[in-house]
This record gives sequence, structure tokens and C-alpha cells, in this order.
Amino acid sequence: MRIPFAQIDAFTDTPFGGNPAGVMPLSAWLPDDVLLKIAQENNLSETAFIVASDDGEVDFDLRWFTPAAEVALCGHATLASGHFVLSSDTARDRVRFRTRQAGVLEVACADRGYTLELPAWKPSPKDMPEIVAALRIADPIETLWHEKGYALVVVGDEDIVRDLTPDFVALSAFPIVAIVAARGRATDIVSRVFTPYYAIDEDPVTGSAHAVMVPYWAETLGDRFSAFQASARGGKLSCRLVDDRVVLGGACVTVIEGTFLLP
Repeated sequence: MRIPFAQIDAFTDTPFGGNPAGVMPLSAWLPDDVLLKIAQENNLSETAFIVASDDGEVDFDLRWFTPAAEVALCGHATLASGHFVLSSDTARDRVRFRTRQAGVLEVACADRGYTLELPAWKPSPKDMPEIVAALRIADPIETLWHEKGYALVVVGDEDIVRDLTPDFVALSAFPIVAIVAARGRATDIVSRVFTPYYAIDEDPVTGSAHAVMVPYWAETLGDRFSAFQASARGGKLSCRLVDDRVVLGGACVTVIEGTFLLP
């Protein structure tokens, strides 16, 4: 079986920045264990699989796999999937994806790339001392939780975010996406995201983490602000809260195109 493959850097306008995702269109769903093995072979933070839909509500069904597991929501691989579809079909200006756990997601063309609509997953305060200890944070301002498996730890300074050296072995015991965030200097917020349970110690740019952060920060920053994820690759996002949706803005760059050969 020959499967088209593209590797796309998301939330960046230059190659080698942002977060790389694999995008693979399928004619029909393969068994879950095969999808996981393909994601392991690609060895990217996420591989997105899309299958064309035959109903009028959406254009494609979409699933995401890390090298370790299927995930409930992946923003950067959704943006990359939108780029894959829209850049190959210039008659379209938007594409809608049905997902299994995050509802219908839309990617639309914008002046400087694309916009991505995600559900607004507002977190609630919760004490998480073991997670805070694994992150090696001494004095967080606030800790919050969302039931989809997202821990948000708010700290008082951007430098704390940038200088973090988590205990990844300890953190890998928790099936979570761990977000550490603070008010920024050049952008309104700065964050880093750690996912060792899912075989990725630090995720370069995480759209789903902003689905959690945007409702939180909108309470103090208003419904429109800028964000930077301070990984080694780095990524810039524009953020808006519109009713119960988070709208992220970002660009994409295709860096690899080819064919995956499945025995």
C-alpha cells in the first residue's frame, strides 16, 4: 500500500520552526495498531490521518497519533492538515474535520496563513503537588485542571517558564499534557508544554494547550491576545476567544512530501 505523506511545520512561516506534523490521507481507516505503528515510524509529535467524508457536515474525518498513543485533540496537526488540503485545492478557502473527542474543527485561509477553531476547554483550579514537583516549580501562582488531561501551572515570570528543567521520568507517570505559562514580555503570554507520558518530553508548539490557556487568560487579557511557545523551535500564535470557541492564527510550511510504503 502506498500512502501519500507530507511533513508540515505548523505555527511558523519558516522551515525548521514551529511544530512538525505528519499528514497522511487514507482511502479508509486502517486498524488502530497499524496507525500507531505508522506514527512510531514517523517519530513526530503527531501524525494526522484524514479520510474524506461523504456527508455534508464535514469534509474529512481526522485522528491524531503520537508515537505512544492516540490523543483527544491536537491543534498543530489539525492546522497542518488544513494546510495540506487547502494548499492542494485552491478552490477551497476552508475545510472542516470531524474528530472523535473534540467535535468538528475548522481551518480557514487568512491573510497571514490560517485560522484554526478549537473548543474552549476552560480549566478549573485544582491542587496538583506531585505534578508541580515533577515540573520542579517551587512557587506557582495557580494550578488548574481540565478533564481531557491538561494540567495548567501558572507562574509569575517568563524566565521561570524558559528556564524550566522538569524531571521527565517523574512526569512520565502522569497521562497528562503539562502546561507552564506566564505573562510575557514580547507577547502577552509565554508557555512551554511537556508530554513525556506520550513519548514526547517537550512539545514544540501545542494548539490544544492554547484551547485550555485562552479561556483562562481571556479573563485578564480580554478576548484577543498574542502567545509564544518557548520551545527550542518556538512558535507564535494569535489567540481569540469567540463564545465557546478558541480561534488560533498561524502559518504552515511544507518541508517534506513523499510516499509511505505499507507492507
